[in-house]
Amino acid sequence: MWALGFLLRFLAMQPVAQVDATGAWCYDSQDPECGPTHWKELAPACGGPAQSPINIDLRLVQRDYTLEPFIFQGYDTAPLDPWTLENNGHTVLLQVSSGQQSYPGIRGAGLPSPGYRLLQLHFHWGSPGHKGSEHSLDQKHGSMEMHMVHMNTKYRDLREAQRHPDGLAVLAVLLVEEDRDNTNFSAIVSALKNLSLPGVSVNLTSTFPLASLLPSAVGLLRYYRYSGSLTTPGCEPAVLWTVFENTVPIGRAQVAQFQTIPQTGPPGLHPRPLVDNLRPQQPLGGRRVLASPGASLRSSVSTLPCLHLALLGLGVSLRLWQGP
Repeated sequence: MWALGFLLRFLAMQPVAQVDATGAWCYDSQDPECGPTHWKELAPACGGPAQSPINIDLRLVQRDYTLEPFIFQGYDTAPLDPWTLENNGHTVLLQVSSGQQSYPGIRGAGLPSPGYRLLQLHFHWGSPGHKGSEHSLDQKHGSMEMHMVHMNTKYRDLREAQRHPDGLAVLAVLLVEEDRDNTNFSAIVSALKNLSLPGVSVNLTSTFPLASLLPSAVGLLRYYRYSGSLTTPGCEPAVLWTVFENTVPIGRAQVAQFQTIPQTGPPGLHPRPLVDNLRPQQPLGGRRVLASPGASLRSSVSTLPCLHLALLGLGVSLRLWQGP
């Protein structure tokens, strides 16, 4: 009995993965012991079905003519209220929600009524020389990915919305590096140098129309839709994802600025830069990915059924010609 008690006390003293010990989570680039393979120990939904992100295979997407154009509210003007830019240790997050009745929002585009209000936008990026988008189109990644997170207005708060499959709508935009800076990101990138530690936030000196961060008017008609989850714990399967086909440019030097953001680290040590803050892609399973009327499909999707019908018709014709 004494030996058993000693063994139990010994096991209780042994270190366990950080995700269990403190409730913390991280990316593999921060610490594999609390990286994505351990997230399900903290949040069981992370090991469940309908998870995000995914690769969108353009041979398998299905055209859906009910995916009409988006209706944007408050995206074309710069608000008077200041925005807050935050380094939360896992990403750079721009809080744009406002207590006023007027707030940025989206509706239409096959989304449930009455509509969705914008809460925040944040970014994912890789390490120098590596791609950093979470989603991909035919395995083609962007250098970064921007997520605009919206909440269904019929729910009282984010906690309630996360319990429903239509609770959130996220617009995903793949950002592609260019030599020249994209001035539409200048206000955000200029403020990054002030995010010197995780947990630090600053007010942006100027706001701007959120539409300037999105694809062009034509590009907004070309998108893919699927049901998925948040890409960070608790990975709630409460997201209607919109992944735009058209990418948005961002300067190579601007991407490098994101790659200098300090990450959460052990106390007393100089924080390392946060890189590769992206979740590995998840199985699609039995889910469907829908394409808006303007989005691209791989030709094999339409030509193979047509070829099958043509061969079938040829066989019928030959049989009729040969007679009984």
